[in-house]
Amino acid sequence: MDPISLIIAIPDRTRRRRVVQSIESSPQIRIIAETADLMATFSEVEEQQPMAVLIDGGLARAPEFEVMRALFAALDVRWIVISDEPDTGSRVSASPWGRTSDLFAVPADIAAEPLIGQLRSVTRTARRIGTAAPAKTTVGPKADPGNDSRRSNRFILIGASTGGVDALLTVLSAFPADCPPTFIVQHTGGGFGESLTRLLDRQCEARVRPARDGERVTHGEVVVAAGSRAHMRLAGGKPMRITLASDGPISGHMPSVDAMFHSAIPGAKRVVAALLTGMGRDGAAGLRALRDAGATTFAQDEATSTVYGMPRAAVELGAAMHSLPLPKIGPEILRICHEAPTETNRRLATR
Repeated sequence: MDPISLIIAIPDRTRRRRVVQSIESSPQIRIIAETADLMATFSEVEEQQPMAVLIDGGLARAPEFEVMRALFAALDVRWIVISDEPDTGSRVSASPWGRTSDLFAVPADIAAEPLIGQLRSVTRTARRIGTAAPAKTTVGPKADPGNDSRRSNRFILIGASTGGVDALLTVLSAFPADCPPTFIVQHTGGGFGESLTRLLDRQCEARVRPARDGERVTHGEVVVAAGSRAHMRLAGGKPMRITLASDGPISGHMPSVDAMFHSAIPGAKRVVAALLTGMGRDGAAGLRALRDAGATTFAQDEATSTVYGMPRAAVELGAAMHSLPLPKIGPEILRICHEAPTETNRRLATR
């Protein structure tokens, strides 16, 4: 059996060297890189394509880590998190990532032999190869969305945080190439917004791009505000125009879901909004304001949420008209976008 190619990502140099020295003599392990931060880890994983990464728990809790994991999902990398939790060698059960199949925990004081055993037990020797997403359907200049009476005049707002990358992939996978204009705020650290956007664009039929100040968004387009120091707000118009403003955190975040939701209140009757998995309360107040103004609003249910924080806050506030399991959110959003508002309200009222 070939040795396990391993990257060790630990900020503290002394601690990192101690781990390296404890396992580098093993013929079952081949250490191919050592890193001290997430950006360096990202570069090494992209270049070296390891079988596993042994990563510090502090780095694994950073919002950028979730995006990194998703970007490299096709490589089938196993992430071994050095954790202070006493659940030795188990899959991370008390963390926001407990439902993933590529993330495992080891205690901080684990000895070399059980660490090597853990690496061998969770790392696959036969690796799957990711398949490319289908080519997008190009909407040519003759397809004028403004003149197509069959298209919905609604637009979609989505907010997400912890667990949101996988949730967004699930929701957007239901969207056709000609979906209604869609605006997304995803909490993540700086430096990974562009990577997240590329990931979503590769996996979705619609065209996904980062939010840029002053741009207009029409059918078949999804704009994402993530990893930036600016809030995305809707400024109206046809097609809808967005603005970016760096005016301080809102609900503890920048960009903030609440900032996007509140900005859409003037057009609330055309809004279909969903609040997905995440920690905290960002988006709950804005979702309630949208509902009060006539929008159709949803929250992800507890069973399918990685972290039932933001959706719970929305439900407790009465902001969500209905809670849905994640796989149903995308299709339901699209169904509502093609209904008359009175029909939607009547149908939801009977649930």
